[in-house]
Amino acid sequence: TGYQRRVHGGAAPEVELCLGLEQYARELQGYASLCVREYADAFEIVPYTLAENAGLRPMSIVTELRNKHKSGEVHFGVNVRKGVVSDMREENVVQPLLVTLSAVKLATETVTTILKIDDILGCR
Repeated sequence: TGYQRRVHGGAAPEVELCLGLEQYARELQGYASLCVREYADAFEIVPYTLAENAGLRPMSIVTELRNKHKSGEVHFGVNVRKGVVSDMREENVVQPLLVTLSAVKLATETVTTILKIDDILGCR
């Protein structure tokens, strides 16, 4: 099943999700665009925190990581052992897909609930 699959770690999936959501937000207008853009930005906390906890300079790491992903190097992530951004395939850094999917689902449900409570998003 799909839940036995793995994805590359080092926050590579979160950076791809962030960039994909930013692209989608450009196609929207009004509050929808703003909400999606802010939601996308929230995913940057994962590589930022990973870099910070490893004693690295998080801003420069996240900037380099975004640039790598924008140039098509989608498997690059934060290498906490070497203190750099590197290809997670070569480093053999993986995580269960289920962990990533569960985190995204919980984050989405949380944001949706907050937006409904604040009456920003219409109840469906």
